[in-house]
Amino acid sequence: MPISSRSSAPALCVAALAAASFAPASHALLFDENVTPDVIFGSGNTNGSFTVDRANNVELGLRGKLRHNALGQPENTFNSNGDGTYNFAAGVAPLQSAPTAVWSVEWSINSDLTDQSGTPGRALKDLTYLLSFDTDPSLGTSFIGFDPINGANAGAGGAVLWDHALGTNLTGNGGGTSYNTVVDYANGIASNNVAQNSWKAHWVFGAGFDPTVDGTYDVSLAAFDGAREVARSSIQIIVGAGGSTPVPEPATLGLAAVALLGMARRRRA
Repeated sequence: MPISSRSSAPALCVAALAAASFAPASHALLFDENVTPDVIFGSGNTNGSFTVDRANNVELGLRGKLRHNALGQPENTFNSNGDGTYNFAAGVAPLQSAPTAVWSVEWSINSDLTDQSGTPGRALKDLTYLLSFDTDPSLGTSFIGFDPINGANAGAGGAVLWDHALGTNLTGNGGGTSYNTVVDYANGIASNNVAQNSWKAHWVFGAGFDPTVDGTYDVSLAAFDGAREVARSSIQIIVGAGGSTPVPEPATLGLAAVALLGMARRRRA
């Protein structure tokens, strides 16, 4: 099946957070892993190449993906180096408009790794989460972060309403469900333990993101039970030659004085 595309969706406002908020967890990461139960968003998206943490019956996965190839189409190419880093070319994606990069980040949350009943004992809503993106292309870091499950989506009028694919450990490939109303979404995160999505860089970083700049971008995903961190995965996206040479930061990415950023997302067909 072809890999499905997304159509325009509301913007999300996310708070700029200090890099100190993202101290790495002590859990041992697993590389080039499948996530449980499968990749459940879209159609034609394969499992594999995720950097995964499995701890406290929680599974968190992150991976980079070639979102647009030379024909401007998505494909199942992840360019994993087997150590949590993923390499992609710099530049505007073929047949796409700036600031669309060739790459995207895909993430997976499973709040109840072992449930096989279809009615998880620990649903998505029972934990909180922090998905953070380093917007500084140099080896320095400047993070923005938000809760992609329980956090408000400004594009939905400040409501908690996302277009993630939701499911359980019994959901098959491409079989996730997205919800269109606040009530349905709330019921969805109360009855499911798996959430997944795929986001392009400029949806998170904003219109000032420059895909032609070589850079190194850190991405992390953490889950919390109250104040206790129970799992964390993290990856690096290395663009072009990476960020070893200091790169001028686009003005709109100077987060020191910025409180909120917008992220334009797209829905899975």
